[in-house]
Amino acid sequence: MTDEQYCKALRGVSGVHATAYKDDGEIDAALTGRIVQRIARAGVHNIVAGGNTGEFFSLTDAEIRQLHVIAVTAAAGGAAVTAAVGRSLKEAIATARAAKREGVDGVMVHQPRDPFAAPMAQIDYFLHIADAVDLPVVAYVRADDIPLAGLVRLATHPAIAGVKFASKDLMLFGDCIRATQGLNATWICGLAERWALPFYALGGAGFTSGLVNVAPELSLATWQALEAGDYARARDLVNLIAPFEDMRTQFRDGANVTVVKEALQLQGLPVGQVRLPGLPALSGQDRQALHQILNSWKQASAA
Repeated sequence: MTDEQYCKALRGVSGVHATAYKDDGEIDAALTGRIVQRIARAGVHNIVAGGNTGEFFSLTDAEIRQLHVIAVTAAAGGAAVTAAVGRSLKEAIATARAAKREGVDGVMVHQPRDPFAAPMAQIDYFLHIADAVDLPVVAYVRADDIPLAGLVRLATHPAIAGVKFASKDLMLFGDCIRATQGLNATWICGLAERWALPFYALGGAGFTSGLVNVAPELSLATWQALEAGDYARARDLVNLIAPFEDMRTQFRDGANVTVVKEALQLQGLPVGQVRLPGLPALSGQDRQALHQILNSWKQASAA
């Protein structure tokens, strides 16, 4: 995939696949591959392997590298594949270089979770990795405290293919769009379908999604509506998706991956529980509510 093709994929839906586990807690490569294959065949533009929905921070480096291989094999050229990396600088660079050898199309760098990380030094962290890796890089920014000048420097760096903006500070996002108008910068909504509406209105392009594991058709329909400027249609779709996404925000987003994996289990895919420190499983009441949400989607598609 050329850099131009990759950047085009980033302006679509970036689906972060879940990681399935066997009964012994090890990665179920076959089932994880089936999940990736289903996402790719649905038409999702970019598949992120080892992202937060894939439980990045509870996986070992060897397991993350395994996910990259699984995703490349399962996608089989049907979608761009982005390898998620992070943690220490050396580890991120080594993992990214290994992913390149396996055939990924780009790299997504998780923002460091170091409690003593300095705002502008985090920009240097992203750029140091981008300069060391011969692949397009997506910077996954979750903090609100990085100054506008740093974000602009990040987004306009030649090796940065896009910024996955996962802050809810829409004023800052709008400032980023205005500050880079006319420049080579791609700003991606990193907060999934519900936030894609205001992000698009401000000038963003594309969004990330965990919903694609369960209902990729809803994610793609939302993207198509936004691309067409049909905000009424996009709002209707977001209203349909909202109860699912609301459930994921419980416990300060601690149920984020749990809801996705429980939904996959309700669809007949035994993906296993979420690893600690995530929420391993939903309560019986929430599981029943989730079942009702999935049924409402079936009824809506049949209408």
